[in-house]
This record gives sequence, C-alpha cells and structure tokens, in this order.
Amino acid sequence: MEERLEDIKSRLEQISEELSDIGMEALRDALEDEVTTTRPEIEKRLSRARRAVDKAAAIISGGPQSTLL
Repeated sequence: MEERLEDIKSRLEQISEELSDIGMEALRDALEDEVTTTRPEIEKRLSRARRAVDKAAAIISGGPQSTLL
C-alpha cells in the first residue's frame, strides 16, 4: 500500500507543478495583453487548486507540513 500512496503523492506533485506552470503562463499572458492591472481570475483559481493538491500530497505523506498548508 505504501508504494501506491507514494505513486499518488508523486503524481500530485507533478500536477502541482503543471498548475503552477499554467498559472505563470496566465500571468504572462495578462501582462502581455495589458488587459488588467489585477491578477487574472484563472490564475487565482489555479493557485487555489495548486494549494489543494499540495495539501493532499502532504496529507498522504503524513509529514508535519500536512497541518501547515
């Protein structure tokens, strides 16, 4: 079972990185388009999703960081 949980944790960490990359892309696009002076809504949602995924990975690992996120 530990092996399966480690696999899931690893996939969650990859998803977190992907969400972060997409969020950065959204910020770059907004800066290039000069459409707004605030953070794009999609970037806010992606950040929330990334934090949730990070928290899930921390909970699976059972480390002390699981209570800090």
